Amino acid sequence: MVEIIKETVSIYTQDRVRLDADIYRPDTTEKLPILLMRQPYGRAIASTVVYAHPRWYASQGYIVVIQDVRGRGTSEGKFNLFAHEVDDGVDTINWVSQLPNSTGEVGMYGFSYQGMTQLYAAAKQPSALKVICPSMVAYNLYTDWAYENGAFCLQANLAWAIQLAAETARLRGDEPAYQQLYKAASNLPLSDRTPSLPDILKELAPDSFYHDWLNHPDPNDRYWQKLSPQNLIQDVDIPMLHIGGWFDPYLRGTLNLYREMADRSQYPQHLIVGAWAHLPWGRKLGSVDYGSEAQSPIDEAQIRWFDHFLKGKDTGILTESPICLFEMGSNQWRYFDRFPSNNQILYYLASDGLANIREDSGFLLADEVEEDNTAEEYLSPQELLETNLGTELEQEFTNTTDILVHDPWRPVPALGGHSSFPGGSFDRSSLDCRSDILTYTSGELEEELHIVGEIVVEVYCTANTPSYDLCAVLSVVHPDGKVYNFTQGYIRVDSANLLVKIPLQATCMCIEPGNSLRLSLSGACFPAYPVNPGTGKFPHQTSLIESEIITLTIKSGNDYPSHIQISYCSVNSQQ
Repeated sequence: MVEIIKETVSIYTQDRVRLDADIYRPDTTEKLPILLMRQPYGRAIASTVVYAHPRWYASQGYIVVIQDVRGRGTSEGKFNLFAHEVDDGVDTINWVSQLPNSTGEVGMYGFSYQGMTQLYAAAKQPSALKVICPSMVAYNLYTDWAYENGAFCLQANLAWAIQLAAETARLRGDEPAYQQLYKAASNLPLSDRTPSLPDILKELAPDSFYHDWLNHPDPNDRYWQKLSPQNLIQDVDIPMLHIGGWFDPYLRGTLNLYREMADRSQYPQHLIVGAWAHLPWGRKLGSVDYGSEAQSPIDEAQIRWFDHFLKGKDTGILTESPICLFEMGSNQWRYFDRFPSNNQILYYLASDGLANIREDSGFLLADEVEEDNTAEEYLSPQELLETNLGTELEQEFTNTTDILVHDPWRPVPALGGHSSFPGGSFDRSSLDCRSDILTYTSGELEEELHIVGEIVVEVYCTANTPSYDLCAVLSVVHPDGKVYNFTQGYIRVDSANLLVKIPLQATCMCIEPGNSLRLSLSGACFPAYPVNPGTGKFPHQTSLIESEIITLTIKSGNDYPSHIQISYCSVNSQQ
């Protein structure tokens, strides 16, 4: 085995700030390409929470550079979230391309912040940067990371802000501040006067990005325009391997970036999505073991990608389907040339008005529509009710209202999914028994349902307040009564529109015959998102004592066809 040599080196940016990096290289005189990772967590970690160690990557025949970004680790300067990553990234790429015994060609890898640094570095199109592998990133920083459908992503953003603030305190040797933040990281301060704006961040991290994110709730604000890769890489065109997880909070960004690049790029754009949260990337997540197939193939996949574009090897990637998705339920990898989106099935909501009290009072009624069908070929909710339940139904049953009361004193808690920690799939049968959650359940499936891609829940809803939130969770109901979530969505509603559309996290799921599908609706998912105060103000502008009790009314039936729109495919359409 070739010996791997490690050394620590520094560069100076154009504004004379020193950035430190560890370089791992095989003990050889052969000229090798460079793999670069830029990250804010201390370069010794090197994203080994999900990737193989840099020594492994170096052993594959690469010079691997792991750099502390400005103001992190031992690098000089002040850390300002994403603010310097374009220019510092370009300076670093130009520097590493001149390393001794290198070919001068650079690839980048890394996830989360390390994925974002790839996009920022690519923005100015440095000639040495030939290929990137961005994992779990935001394309639009507002919609893909900080907010979801207008709702602030409280738990993820707050936990990250505390982590970064603690590292800042550690670097300046402020042990009391570090200890307070360390303690807060394991028990988020959610009971302050204003839970989304805790005192500890106001006192110990007044310059945190967190305050900027809260104070810019408008997606069109120039703040987001300046930082979003969407506005910076419009002219960038290089090969990209896009990597995401079905339970990752930033999957929206991964998919949005992939679709944009796949539509306009002259180079290969491939996508891999596993049954993973932000971390870990393994076979087990939440309460589910997805089997040995779910183990991460990413290290080997990245090397094949880099070998092709940096070494000119024929690794076979150009003959493979560009989309590789892990299908939960069947626990297999599925391959597609594009996201299947032509076949859709609608599940209409129906109820006898007690969907928040009894599991057998709310129904999902299926209406399958093939690729070329028109809207006129859909059955009406009345026809579906008669078809599915086999009886003539009273008119008052077909136009029904379900009422739930959201009490800010006891908000519906988050459980798994993509927006809370820990993420993943859990048995939520006891949660669905709450009277502030509406449940609508299908009959037992007679054949496999292969869900892949986008899901949208459309409900007719009114509230007694000027603002409210809606959380929609899709789950599989097993014959033994256990209920496992597999995707969900959340939205803040600030309008008087009767029809509310809730985009759910994209997914790839096989539901086996004998199981049922369930939609659960609630007015909160705390602390994944802050509790909507119902006042029309944003949560960080309202104290706990000001929060209102919110009464939500969901309408269904012929005149109010609330439904779920699901994209699906047959096994035959998969490769």
